[in-house]
Amino acid sequence: MLIIAGLGNPGPQYARNRHNIGFMAIDAMAAVHRIGPFRSRFQSQASEGLIASERVLLLKPTTFMNDSGRAVGEALRFYKVGLESLVVLHDELDLAPAKLRMKVGGGNAGHNGLRSITAICGNDYRRGRLGIGHPGDKALVHGYVLSDFAKAERAWVDALCDNIARDAELLVRREDASLQNKVHLAMTAAGF
Repeated sequence: MLIIAGLGNPGPQYARNRHNIGFMAIDAMAAVHRIGPFRSRFQSQASEGLIASERVLLLKPTTFMNDSGRAVGEALRFYKVGLESLVVLHDELDLAPAKLRMKVGGGNAGHNGLRSITAICGNDYRRGRLGIGHPGDKALVHGYVLSDFAKAERAWVDALCDNIARDAELLVRREDASLQNKVHLAMTAAGF
């Protein structure tokens, strides 16, 4: 069992926020791999299915970003799996828009969702960092992440999420460098 958690805030008012790109990636994965429907479980919207013949749980915590660890921890405990079976997809300010970087562990860079997961579950889980860019001034960060992607940004957001979803079998096979490379090549070919 692999748990793939996308981070975001619940509710239609947050649906297109930069902070919700993790939810968007999970939705794309569910659509591409025909996983669904989502139902309320583990303080989340959750759905089980198969990617590359491996059972996966797609998770969108409904605890709000700052308490994501409660939902993720509940799912980990239920399935009796460790951090090696967890992937978290989240927005990354310190990464250029339309970029994906995979890593294991590390700092939380002020991301409250990661901070919550680390505090409750531990730090050594895989992270899919989805670049949203930085507003340029630390004082503007809160408003920036909680604002919607601009209309001009939607093409790369959808392309990034779709490319991650299409190559999710690499995520399942723990071939993070290959996933990162394939997504980069696809985004470059699309002009992003």
